[in-house]
Amino acid sequence: MEIIVDTANLEQIKEACEYFPLAGVTCNPSIVKKSAAPENFYDHVRKMREIIGKDRSLHVQVVGLDSDTQIKEAHRLLEEVDKDVYVKVPVTYEGLKTMKKLKAEGIHVTATAVYDTMQAYYALAAGVDYIALYVNRMTTFGTDPNILIQDVQNKIEREGLDTKLVAAGFHSTGQIREAFNYGCESITAPLDLLKATFTNENINKAIDTFKKDWESMYGEGATLLNL
Repeated sequence: MEIIVDTANLEQIKEACEYFPLAGVTCNPSIVKKSAAPENFYDHVRKMREIIGKDRSLHVQVVGLDSDTQIKEAHRLLEEVDKDVYVKVPVTYEGLKTMKKLKAEGIHVTATAVYDTMQAYYALAAGVDYIALYVNRMTTFGTDPNILIQDVQNKIEREGLDTKLVAAGFHSTGQIREAFNYGCESITAPLDLLKATFTNENINKAIDTFKKDWESMYGEGATLLNL
């Protein structure tokens, strides 16, 4: 089970590392624009790596639409940051060609923008490391993402593949929970959505009750430290 944060905001990455059992960080061009928009992109990604360290995965997306450009971008990314970066490649016709070539070179690849089971199967055949599917967008267009998760995860397990299925693009914490329940090994979500679990009123009520009961016995402000 892996929890990955979907952001390029350095302060959010620091917070996620401090509070969550974080497995990594993902970003794409839209996320970069929303959470950072750095003037020097490569310098910014190097700072992201510095924050998360080598033990967490870093997933960064190429921008080119044709395979030749995507491959050149992947090589530049690895040169500018490090060889451990997972290159995110959309599963398009050109992207599939890119994934094959990058994997033949031993480069980490995360297949992204997956909406269809066959997209995922093609990516599996290409030997990618992660497959990222967009849960809420699939729901919006009338596709049940949980069926796709089950089908792809079953294939991974049947064939003993090393690829990890990572769900992304959530609208609610309930969608995150379902992704895990239906077989996803990993999820990636914005920090605010990961934190939303703890806004449940029942959690706060329970904590308030514990505090009141404790202080009714030992006095206001009492803790285990000042008894």
